[in-house]
Amino acid sequence: MATAVIMPRQGQSVESCVIGKWHKQKGDKVAVGDILFSYETDKATFEEEAKTEGLLLARFFEEGDDVECLKNVCVIGNEGENTDEFRPDGGGAVANSETTQATQTKEPEPQHSVSTDQPPLPSAEGGKTPISPRAKRLAETTGADIRYAVPSGANNRIMERDVQAVIQQGHMATRPAQGACAEGVVGTGIGGRVTTFDAVQTPQTMSRGQAAAQSPEYEEVKLSNVRKVIAKAMHASLANSAQLTMHSSFDATDILEFRKKLKAAVEKFSQPNVTVTDIIVYAVSRILPKHRNINAHFMGESIKLFNRAHVGIAVDTPRGLLVPTLSNADQMSLFEVSASAKALFDQCKQGSIPPDLLKNGTFTISNLGTMGIEVFTPVLNPPQTGILGVCSIVERTKDGKPYPAMGLSLTFDHRALDGADAARFLKDLTDYLESFSVSILLA
Repeated sequence: MATAVIMPRQGQSVESCVIGKWHKQKGDKVAVGDILFSYETDKATFEEEAKTEGLLLARFFEEGDDVECLKNVCVIGNEGENTDEFRPDGGGAVANSETTQATQTKEPEPQHSVSTDQPPLPSAEGGKTPISPRAKRLAETTGADIRYAVPSGANNRIMERDVQAVIQQGHMATRPAQGACAEGVVGTGIGGRVTTFDAVQTPQTMSRGQAAAQSPEYEEVKLSNVRKVIAKAMHASLANSAQLTMHSSFDATDILEFRKKLKAAVEKFSQPNVTVTDIIVYAVSRILPKHRNINAHFMGESIKLFNRAHVGIAVDTPRGLLVPTLSNADQMSLFEVSASAKALFDQCKQGSIPPDLLKNGTFTISNLGTMGIEVFTPVLNPPQTGILGVCSIVERTKDGKPYPAMGLSLTFDHRALDGADAARFLKDLTDYLESFSVSILLA
């Protein structure tokens, strides 16, 4: 019996997901547990496993398609079974790639190559090699020399992807030169294009400087979904709030000594290794409830003042910046903060963080101190009214004695609180951190 595979819903706030890669083709045998396809939200990547066995009878979407949650993506069943009843709404427009490959505007990206050591192909414009309209348009606008294209389409047709491969290899020529230049000629025109002047030259006459001109000037890379979301959020944050950053520092002697002693002790009791970030998160969670305007969401005409500290922690991942939320951090012990934060970090870096864990923060912490950054201006994560940047430790002198000073950069929304309010928060936080070993006992 044929069974549809739907696009899962990863969190209540997720409305659609983008198909990343298909691991099964139409007609492939599928066993329970096999990976069918990967998909991504704007924050994380997941894999969909088969929950039934059979043949992959139909695929309704392709790699890169944005698919609504709970909509049918593909069908698994027995050979010969009809799949029409499972086609998603508008399925005629979103056709199965195996049946509409020749007419799709979005072309798949199989393995292909560029002719470099073989004689150039006859010009497609001469009628000997067919070329798709999109490929022809791309070649005309970029100056790609399509004689070097290796056709990968049906009936030995040059596709857009083949022209893109030519561009990446640097085989560029002006239109008059495309029919006249010999193989191996290095272009001296704009962007390394072969001109009619170059067409009469031979490789032996090319100077070393001219040879260097064949290298592409730049590489244009499509933005990932995560980067698009980050770009949109950062622009909106700066455009729609009154941000101001103030900088301070504190004597980090106590927290460094505390962590050193704690590290030696926890090895005996199998406790998680507590980091400086963990200590900062713990301290912030204790101070936030006393300064409600900075533990808040600014809503335009109102402000939500939170009684609990839900601390977002910025995490650098291969896919971009993610900010998981440590909910009710003010109710956790230091070890609980450390263990919970580590679990969130691991999920972020693996790309498996549930979207619901990336929202509802009331304040954010971003630590760039490990990269040697002494001071920076963190950008608010709306609708939050505050974000704390943790900076590196530098040596300073007080009363003739050196001490390790750690910088803190606090950005706040001036619509929600005044500078004096933010300064008081920073003062209370630095006082707490400078006597952390005692403060944690009194908490």
